[in-house]
Amino acid sequence: MKVFGITGWKNSGKTTLTERLVSEITGRGISVSTIKHAHHSVDVDQPGKDSFRHRAAGAGEVILASAYRWAIMHELRGAEEPSVDELLAKLSPVDIVLIEGFKKNGHAKIEASVKPDRPLISLGDPSIKAVAAGHDVGPLAVPVLDINDIPAIADFILQEVGLG
Repeated sequence: MKVFGITGWKNSGKTTLTERLVSEITGRGISVSTIKHAHHSVDVDQPGKDSFRHRAAGAGEVILASAYRWAIMHELRGAEEPSVDELLAKLSPVDIVLIEGFKKNGHAKIEASVKPDRPLISLGDPSIKAVAAGHDVGPLAVPVLDINDIPAIADFILQEVGLG
């Protein structure tokens, strides 16, 4: 599987960019999965629901399944957060995995920046191969793409991973 990341500071446009890229790339007939990193507690479950009660009772993993989708919830219970490689190993094979977040990991990334409120991460991170910006970022050592030109950003990513 090919891997490419979308990184940036909080509220930099990462999720919107990732969503739009998934739509663009799958529209080209290329299969895509995503990994989304969160710095806060994440729960796809709701208190009082059966699967929540299973986890609360101590289950290490709970699969919630229906005719439409399934999800596996794995409780870390004090264990270390899994690495990107460990998470990638859990995915079914696809053409490309887009990873949102995990800015400190070494995989190739594009930085999203919708407003000039923070310094660009790309200035000190060689894993960032381009910046997708919604404002003037000045001259950079990496290509600068219009954050709203999703076909061009998709072209860039697919070329970078050898699917272009």
